Amino acid sequence: MRRSRGALWPAAVLVLTMLLMVVGLTAGWESFNGKGFVARVVVYPVLMLVLPVGWWWRHRGRDVEPPWGAFALVMLPFLVDVVGNFLDLYDTVAVWDDVNHLVNWFLLLWGIGLLLFPGPDDVRRPALAVLTVAGAGALLAVLWEVGEWFVFLRAGVEVERLYQDTLGDELLGTTGALLAGVLVAWWRRRTVPTG
Repeated sequence: MRRSRGALWPAAVLVLTMLLMVVGLTAGWESFNGKGFVARVVVYPVLMLVLPVGWWWRHRGRDVEPPWGAFALVMLPFLVDVVGNFLDLYDTVAVWDDVNHLVNWFLLLWGIGLLLFPGPDDVRRPALAVLTVAGAGALLAVLWEVGEWFVFLRAGVEVERLYQDTLGDELLGTTGALLAGVLVAWWRRRTVPTG
């Protein structure tokens, strides 16, 4: 496999995410309390690496440049989430959680979309590409919210507030995924040769 400077982007995102989580936990940051950061230290790197490892496994033995930009996009939402907690933005900026769900799902599904549709020939039917990316995002949003539900329910968050937050987060995540699907379809189709 070729070496590239592009690998620095996902590596930097992964290292910075882990560093902030470890510092926040060992320093006993108040903003990390009740948010499952002990589990996140284990789960986040696994989630950040599952697609790069899967891509590598599928392309092992081939001299193909990995899609470093797509990997960085997939990893970036985890860093944004950790930075938000590290700086206590979830508790001090009223709209942070909502904006986070929209933007993070956009970034995550933009990266996943680039992996699913790596070239212009892969987007012969743009509407299908948009629906695929949006559907993947909706499914991931539901799975994420199930995890959040259990973490916050155990932390004693009021069930009615938790239910409303979950529905809103799923809608925002799906909207971000839909926007990412539109971007991926447009980006890939614009490079299709005409004639």
